[in-house]
Amino acid sequence: MPLVEDSPREDNNTIQIPPTALNHDSGDLHIEEHDDDDNDVPVNKKTSFNGRLNQYFHTGKPTSSTPPAHLSTKQTTVTTTTQPSRTSSPLKRKRNTPPTATTTTTTRITRSRSRSSTSTSTPTSTTSSPRPRKTPTPTSHSPSSSAADSLLVDTIPPNLTLLLVGVNPGILTGITGYAYAHPSNLFWKLLHWSGITPIRHPPSDTYRLPELYNIGNTNIVERPTRDASMLTKKEMDAGVPILEEKVREKRPEAVCLVGKSIWEAVWRVKVGRGIKKEEFRYGWQDEGMNMGRVDGDGDGDGGWEGARVFVATTTSGLAAGMSVQEKREVWDELGRWVLERRKVWERKREKGGSDDTKVE
Repeated sequence: MPLVEDSPREDNNTIQIPPTALNHDSGDLHIEEHDDDDNDVPVNKKTSFNGRLNQYFHTGKPTSSTPPAHLSTKQTTVTTTTQPSRTSSPLKRKRNTPPTATTTTTTRITRSRSRSSTSTSTPTSTTSSPRPRKTPTPTSHSPSSSAADSLLVDTIPPNLTLLLVGVNPGILTGITGYAYAHPSNLFWKLLHWSGITPIRHPPSDTYRLPELYNIGNTNIVERPTRDASMLTKKEMDAGVPILEEKVREKRPEAVCLVGKSIWEAVWRVKVGRGIKKEEFRYGWQDEGMNMGRVDGDGDGDGGWEGARVFVATTTSGLAAGMSVQEKREVWDELGRWVLERRKVWERKREKGGSDDTKVE
């Protein structure tokens, strides 16, 4: 059987190559040579031979090493979109792509859970924070317990020359039971500087003042606090009738209110309104504002005109509204009056008037 058939037209000459002519191991093409001169392939037919050969090779061996053009473009697009590496195979690219997608979704789920947890935990913290602040707010229970813990006792014998009225005991005063016990308090210094006491007494001499100088001590509020500003107006106003009753019963000659806030509370209760700025003054007040006044009756009892009121400055070391010199000027006025009245009291005691000055 001849290998090449000549056709009448040169352009339509075709060559058929049997399968045995292909060497599959080496991938090269070998054409068997024949001795017949009629079977030789013309030189000008080489181009058409290669074209037919390529077509036959493409259809006969589908597993060619060169991929089609359209497939290569798809693979390059997949490579650029899914995986930045150039050396990995398409299978590895497809396997590596889903985990990245799942990891991103898991991280998004985790973030959403964390946000939800933080959003739910935030209101709980804000709502729970005011609760412990509201629990110690009511002051109805604290005065009774703290007042019972205070060891300070009133020293109010009858017919005192001067009754000193403080706002309330401090913490150290409530613990020790001594008036104005804190070292920063100027009370004992001002008593000595003004001449009310000839020496500077320590707080432990609180209960000796009536015996030595006919001077007593009490407070308008019994509840001890660190600062007098921690007291409410309600507590201050409630202590005014109690103070009035103490003065009415013991009848001291004068009452010294140690602090502006005490006089403001007395004014509110007596007058029914707050004191104006131009109405306030330190020192002696009008006789119409005497405390403990007792009206006379028709049975011959002339009553009692009450104790005069002297408003002194606060002696607390926390109050910095006035200088020490300004405080001394106010207390010096009271000291001069106390020295004059003490002479009268000492003469009475020398004449045997111990019944009126005896300390209970």
